[in-house]
Amino acid sequence: GVFLGYYLENGIYPAATPTDFAFIGGLNFSVAMLASPAVTVLVRRNPFGIHLPMLIGVCIQTAGFITASFATRIWHLYLTQGILVGLGVGFTYIPSIAILSQWFHRRRSLANGISAAGSGIGGLLFSFLVRAAISNISLAWSLRITGLVSGFMNILATVAIRSRNHIIQPKQHPFDRVLLRRYDVNLVLAWAFVSMLGYMTLLFSMSNFASSIGLDESQAATVTALLNFGTALGRPFIGVISDYCGRIESAGFITLLCAISVFAIWIPATSYGVTILFVIVNGAILGVFWVVSHLPNRRSFLRLTSHGDYWANMYRSRGTW
Repeated sequence: GVFLGYYLENGIYPAATPTDFAFIGGLNFSVAMLASPAVTVLVRRNPFGIHLPMLIGVCIQTAGFITASFATRIWHLYLTQGILVGLGVGFTYIPSIAILSQWFHRRRSLANGISAAGSGIGGLLFSFLVRAAISNISLAWSLRITGLVSGFMNILATVAIRSRNHIIQPKQHPFDRVLLRRYDVNLVLAWAFVSMLGYMTLLFSMSNFASSIGLDESQAATVTALLNFGTALGRPFIGVISDYCGRIESAGFITLLCAISVFAIWIPATSYGVTILFVIVNGAILGVFWVVSHLPNRRSFLRLTSHGDYWANMYRSRGTW
């Protein structure tokens, strides 16, 4: 979001349009998710498990940020800060998605909420540091520093992470056509598509929105930082609510709250104070997908369908019933 705001405000690439920059941000997540079938195959067919694809992802993501610092045309950013960074995120993140669910049973959503809050803390720190680096050093070095710092931290995480795939031996498929024939799975996919569309819009556009209502660069960076701070505060609580009330019910209700906050607070916002209120409130409930989109517990599965036979058999095959 900070990079996007800076690109738009300073005309770094004169031939580029606002849509170009927005598309680069969108490539981060889309390429990451599109890479998941290939990453799934690699995880299961190499002797090092999740660690090999994660280390590959760290290298690709770091290279994406560093090569973006040498970009002179907008299509260079498409390839580097868009595709390369997104591919690196996919190879690093996809193998780690199921790890927490393997280690927690009764408080699984809380564990995922605490983990997801880490992205809020990281976003809070990076928003301020990137803005300061751009102002005091240069855009190029801010990209390089971002790549090197995130690369180092991701290496530490990759070395430390432990998978139980060799014990649980879950049956994974790069693309399961059987699931796509289930209406409930398609409903979940539709919800994920719509909610992530809104998530991406808010995550990347708040800094530019702050500038559009007359706020200065420092205030714009603070808006993005506090949006991330809100996610760090809210996601663990979403996890608690999800464990207590059910993941399906929590996801639906919180998605509705997010939509209401957009119409009730964001659209009428014309001042710094109201914008700050919105990013903290919305940040706390934004991205509920990342907290609840893991294997549900037995009770949630049995509520999901009338009989639950298919899900029960699949869940037993994972060894985590």
